[in-house]
Amino acid sequence: MTVHIGLVGTGTVGGGCIDIIQNHKDDFKRHLGVDIELTQVCSRNPEQAIAHGVADRYTQDYHTIINNPDIDIVIELIGGTTVAHDVVCDALRAGKNVVTANKALMATCGHEVMSLADQADKEIAFEAAVGGGIPIIDPLKHSLIANEDMTVMGIVNGTTNYMLTRMDQDGMSYEDALREAQEKGFAEADPSADVDGYDAAAKIAILASIAFNSRVNMDEVPTEGIRSISPVDLQSARDMGYCVKLLAIAHRTEKGIDVRVHPTMLPLEHPLASVNGVFNAIYVIGDAVGETMFFGEGAGAGPAASAVMGDVLEVARHVAAGVSPLVGCTCTDTLPLMPMEELTTKYYLRFVVEDCSGVLASTADVFARHGVSVHSVIQRGAKSGKSVDLVYVTHTAQERDIRAVIEEICSLDGVLVNHTRPTVIRVES
Repeated sequence: MTVHIGLVGTGTVGGGCIDIIQNHKDDFKRHLGVDIELTQVCSRNPEQAIAHGVADRYTQDYHTIINNPDIDIVIELIGGTTVAHDVVCDALRAGKNVVTANKALMATCGHEVMSLADQADKEIAFEAAVGGGIPIIDPLKHSLIANEDMTVMGIVNGTTNYMLTRMDQDGMSYEDALREAQEKGFAEADPSADVDGYDAAAKIAILASIAFNSRVNMDEVPTEGIRSISPVDLQSARDMGYCVKLLAIAHRTEKGIDVRVHPTMLPLEHPLASVNGVFNAIYVIGDAVGETMFFGEGAGAGPAASAVMGDVLEVARHVAAGVSPLVGCTCTDTLPLMPMEELTTKYYLRFVVEDCSGVLASTADVFARHGVSVHSVIQRGAKSGKSVDLVYVTHTAQERDIRAVIEEICSLDGVLVNHTRPTVIRVES
């Protein structure tokens, strides 16, 4: 049986998929028994279709693919939540199976998309939406499904991991690391989605929904980025036996799902601590399986196209065999999300203060008044007569108390609030 594919989007990942199909079509038929036919390709850029040798199958209107009765699987690779939403939903309503790499769509409209797939008795596959070429969604749905109590924690944004690596290993400033990442094509001209943590928030929303069988939307994930991190923070962490990573974290607790994205201090012996550069890694702990980690390149034409085509081939095998979707939406529970204010962990806090007597004593008093126990305090920076960095590391404390401490300290004389906001890094032990 020939399985007909319609592709919407011929950018970096879409072009990679075209190349894989053209180069390995015969291999797929021989090894998997599936005859893949790229029947139609939709793009706003005809020159991309021409460059990949599919001009004879090109259309500028995605409805041509939706309305083609021969198309079995629609691949959506344009991204975003506007036109892509229409492509995915229209395809499911038309009785097509869908493969997408769209993290934003699945993290914000996942319930709608999964419901449409269930109603149509069709498959929606989205392995490439998280971790690029790293297989994680399928393992969570299949290999790790017997684990009830789980923790999912990962470095899921290559841009910020590259920047933090350069800042840590080479002493680069945030601004210089960002500029280099943009020059190398790792960061967009507008880097907000990466450096402010929104890309990671979308990905952990998807992973948490699957891991805990309960819907988590991207806008429900407390999110902080790396703009406030400086080389002094990374050096301080190293001095204490830690490194700093932008982590996406999801725990199942007695109070519900604890899900968040923020810079985190990790012990240097932690498996995630050695993940540097543009690489991603997702660390999963299950009550039955124990510790596992999935590591690889999180972006790029090859890795993402690999994940997309893995989904396409699996769905194609089901189509050829006449098999109904094996795993649909699993979000049947309605677990509450734990408020960020109730988080309990250790904290690293750095304040920029005037280099004068009395400031250390006045800030220390604030911690005591709010019942926050201090593990250590270090003054960093030369005595220039202007300012120094005052670094506190706490014992285990609650988020709401830490926030109260920060607000009160920022109101003290000698704390340079106008110079910079305090840096807050939570400690994962």
